[in-house]
Amino acid sequence: MSIRPAAPGSIGAALRLGGVLLDGGLGTQLETRGHDLSSSLWSARLLLENPGAVLDAHREYFRAGADVAISASYQVSHDALASTGRDAGAVDDLLRLSVSLASQARDEIRPDGWVAASVGPFGASRADGSEYRGDYGLTVGELRQWHRRRLQVLIDTRADVLAVETIPSLAEVEAIVSEIDGTGMPAWISVTSAAGLLRSGESLERAFEIASDIEEVIAVGVNCTHPRDVAAAIVAARRMTSVPVIVYPNSGEDWDAVGRRWTGEPGLSGSLVQEWIALGAGAVGGCCRIGPAQIASLAAATAS
Repeated sequence: MSIRPAAPGSIGAALRLGGVLLDGGLGTQLETRGHDLSSSLWSARLLLENPGAVLDAHREYFRAGADVAISASYQVSHDALASTGRDAGAVDDLLRLSVSLASQARDEIRPDGWVAASVGPFGASRADGSEYRGDYGLTVGELRQWHRRRLQVLIDTRADVLAVETIPSLAEVEAIVSEIDGTGMPAWISVTSAAGLLRSGESLERAFEIASDIEEVIAVGVNCTHPRDVAAAIVAARRMTSVPVIVYPNSGEDWDAVGRRWTGEPGLSGSLVQEWIALGAGAVGGCCRIGPAQIASLAAATAS
């Protein structure tokens, strides 16, 4: 596989150098600020009703030391929002708004930072936890079709990179990579895993191999994964590809999709982050239940 040279100042160049700090859970921060995200639209509802809250959350992560803001487009999909009476054009506008808000926060707080446009999995549109199982019953072709318009809209925004995240199965990795191939848009592909496998039970190594088979993919990794599973994922990624590795796990707690609550104890620490960097992670950050305070701690850990 050939690697496209990264432009000076690009996120691709920074990832190769290492030490890039991502933000934390956007929904986590919004909930901390008292916003109700219990609807099936999750943070997408605030894009509709209170975009200023989303902007403030991005600002807080940049102030905490993050180099990258991930947009609030994870849960924004055409079919989910169609159920609220919004047409495709309105959903396109919402996707653009999510990137615009992250870009505004970056320009205000961290002009040399980057904006990543979040591309969540098909399962996120169901709001039933299926992104943690991958049991969609859809073909690669059907998944390509589902992702196509949203990817096209996000590619045309001011985002520096696509953050393809929380992908649970080989079929969805293949579908998204096939859609990105040839666009020239930098992307990272981040899967969600447990016990050394994708959430679907398929090969984690094979996912990294498929993901890194096109020039547009500038990094692979894992997110919304328990911290105890991150080190093995880094090793697997380093074994299968030469592109940088990116990791942003959750706190170590588990999401109960039925009860819509988190259970268990958090387990993310600065010493773990230093271990991941030593193993070869080019970027670290947090996902669910990781807020600005934890990102500030990770900033200290990555600097030491």
